[in-house]
Amino acid sequence: MASNNSEAMQGHWAKTRSLTFVVLAIWFLFSMVIPWNAHILNNYTFMGFELGYYMNVQGSLIVFVALIWIQNWRQDKIDDEFGVSE
Repeated sequence: MASNNSEAMQGHWAKTRSLTFVVLAIWFLFSMVIPWNAHILNNYTFMGFELGYYMNVQGSLIVFVALIWIQNWRQDKIDDEFGVSE
């Protein structure tokens, strides 16, 4: 029984770690890469604004809020799958 529980916890941690890496990669993209390349994105417009400007002042905030919601929703599913939910 103890080894089964240990395997379940390792599986839980593996999925949690993978989710964390994906979330951090998306965060890095929208907080570092897109602002760094805003001058390239400014060749395009979105709702009348240059795309680089829009992504820095509004788009990234929308992505961050959605990222928090999706990460929490997915982590709850992982917790339920391994029986460690509250």
